[in-house]
Amino acid sequence: MSEAGRTAPRRTPAGARRVAKHRLTRRSSVRGVQLVGLTAALAAAAGTSAVALSPTAGPATAGTASTTTSSQQLDAITAARIERRELATRDMSRFELSLESTRKAQAAAAAAAKARAAKLAANANLTQRRAAALAAAKQLAARKAAAAAKAEAIAKAKAAAKAEAIAKAKAAPKVVLPTTGYRITATFGQAGGRWARNHTGLDFAAPIGTPVRSVMAGEVIQADYEGAYGRQVKVRHADGTVTSYSHMSEFTVSVGDSVQAGSQVGSIGVTGNTTGPHLHFEVLPGGDGPINPKPWLIEHGVNP
Repeated sequence: MSEAGRTAPRRTPAGARRVAKHRLTRRSSVRGVQLVGLTAALAAAAGTSAVALSPTAGPATAGTASTTTSSQQLDAITAARIERRELATRDMSRFELSLESTRKAQAAAAAAAKARAAKLAANANLTQRRAAALAAAKQLAARKAAAAAKAEAIAKAKAAAKAEAIAKAKAAPKVVLPTTGYRITATFGQAGGRWARNHTGLDFAAPIGTPVRSVMAGEVIQADYEGAYGRQVKVRHADGTVTSYSHMSEFTVSVGDSVQAGSQVGSIGVTGNTTGPHLHFEVLPGGDGPINPKPWLIEHGVNP
């Protein structure tokens, strides 16, 4: 037997029971502390501070466990609060980012809508301007067409009038006798006491008011009272020949008028030096001295 074995006192059954009870109490205390720590951690995670103590813990063990538990609870609560704060911060950051993204999306959508509205307004304005320009162009084209049509109508009317005048001129006789229903009462070169010198023309006696006509086309160069000739009209023709019509009762033309062969220039009367109603007719080549009217009329196709 060893010395330890020899010196160790022998335990009685009662002593053995006290040692076993003391060991059981220590194990229960350790287990109680562990249970309290686990409960505190769970409580911290759940957001509570409730702690359950073992009913078997003794007074000293309970004090030590309470101190340890309080420290662990504070650490667990602090960690839980920090974790919750971090979670809340992350959630708030996510919310702010989401809100900012939403705002940016809304701003972008509003800008796009504004741009589309501006583009639509610009297109509408452009369309209106184009429509107005097209309408103005159509109106201008219509006015030009109307003016062209009017000018063409006027030109056609003028051409028709000119053609009609030419046709009438062609159809009209080029030379006519100066009056109708007459009788010759005096001839060219005839002498007598009725004239200061030999007779210078042909006298066509007819009733007062009988029309006197231009023998050819020409222009009236005189329409006035001419002494012994009475009311006298002179007409210059295209070849320069002048024909004279005297003793008329009235004029039906004025100086500057254009006349055709057969156009009335006056009426037979008794003005001037005359013994009865008649027309004194003269022919003056180039407007100079008179010639015998009868052969001149015959040469031009009429016989008095």
